[in-house]
Amino acid sequence: MDTNLEQYKIFRAVARCQSFSKAARELYVSQPAVSQAIANLEESLNTPLFIRGARGVTLTTEGRLLCDYVEPALSLLETGEEKLSDMAKLLNGEVKIAAADTISRHYLLPYLKAFHEEHPDIHIQVINRTSEQSVSLLKSGTVDFAFVNLPMEQDGLIMEHCIDIHDIFVGNEKFAELSRHPLTPAQMAAQPLIMLERLSNSRRLMEQHFLDNGVVLHPEIELCSYDLMLDFASIGLGIACVIREFAADALQNGALFEIPLTSPPPPRSIGLCRMQNVPLSFAAGEFYRMITP
Repeated sequence: MDTNLEQYKIFRAVARCQSFSKAARELYVSQPAVSQAIANLEESLNTPLFIRGARGVTLTTEGRLLCDYVEPALSLLETGEEKLSDMAKLLNGEVKIAAADTISRHYLLPYLKAFHEEHPDIHIQVINRTSEQSVSLLKSGTVDFAFVNLPMEQDGLIMEHCIDIHDIFVGNEKFAELSRHPLTPAQMAAQPLIMLERLSNSRRLMEQHFLDNGVVLHPEIELCSYDLMLDFASIGLGIACVIREFAADALQNGALFEIPLTSPPPPRSIGLCRMQNVPLSFAAGEFYRMITP
């Protein structure tokens, strides 16, 4: 059909106003332009749509049928345009993030708070998963961003550094004596260790570091919660492998003591991952600008 959206908008206005001249004033166009658009539409559809009279126009039977479809169709399009405009103004939208609970609580939380306060109409969805699982969600299109422990090799992703972190061992006052002199990897392995479960990237990296020093780790307690490790260490159940930056409060107030290694593991980092060649939504783009200034 040789018709366009503008012709249908004019058709709706004429049907509502029952007058070519009133429709022209409503649409801020000339009356001849309205008359020509309706004539073109009728010709294209091979159907008379209006009965012309001295007092205005009325819809034909065919015109009423068409109007029943045109009105909701145009309303739906206009609603879509309004929603898109709201998204561009950050009055609507969603940011979807995948991250481990440790990263969510100890790194992301201040950013999420600031973003929510600045853009309260944007919905924030956070899915807690391991680094590998977070990347899988990103690749499936479920989330906009994945915050992961680096290093990590993945094709098709843009990875950006966020913060450096350091893996350390900590214990409460029961182990304070050990904090005075660095322990060898073998000496540390002989302690009652508290570590994350094997699925975690940080656990695997620490185990590899000890293997490089000829030592196999056999922790007494394995947990899936980073904060639970801090709690267990604080009551003296063992020495926990934690992240210095995320245990800063407990170290500063003396609840926990850092027990150094003669060969500490190298620092690693937390990174933001997003898909290459996939544009971000307005909301996701704004969050990205906030977290990567």
